[in-house]
Amino acid sequence: MVLLVALLWAGLDQATKFWAEASLTRGESVPLVGELLQLHLTYNSGAAFSLGTSWTGVVTTIATLVSVGIVIQAFRTRSLGWALTLGLLLGGAVGNLIDRYLRPPSVGLGHVVDFLALPNFPVFNVADMGVTTAACLIVLLSLRGFHPDGTREGHGSREDEGAGAGAESTQHEDESAR
Repeated sequence: MVLLVALLWAGLDQATKFWAEASLTRGESVPLVGELLQLHLTYNSGAAFSLGTSWTGVVTTIATLVSVGIVIQAFRTRSLGWALTLGLLLGGAVGNLIDRYLRPPSVGLGHVVDFLALPNFPVFNVADMGVTTAACLIVLLSLRGFHPDGTREGHGSREDEGAGAGAESTQHEDESAR
């Protein structure tokens, strides 16, 4: 599931970048939803928010290692929530890594295509949306006690085997019936 979501998200990211380069002029803004959301083609050599522009190779190496780690974790993940989350994270990382490895100026140092602009916010792309959404979901899943292996904090059973809210009330009913 993780790999399927990642493949779909990275594909969507690359398709939108292809469209943006074919349809937009670099540096010009095109209102999409008034001033709220604009299309603005730019190229980012750094990490998120254009930080670390002189560290492109390091950013590429770290993102590659993180992606390999997520692929390894994918085979251990038994939670649907975590599978979707890790799929978005991997898809976003791979979407931007494709740019890093295949775009100018050179292999591993390529610039990422960004084209979505919000007011007072750096320009971003679909891959960035996946990474940001995944980061929020990681926090949410962790705070709710869900683990990638399908267990939930304090329950020890897999969520896909009924460790959700309904199973909790059944467990309490079973304990009170003793």
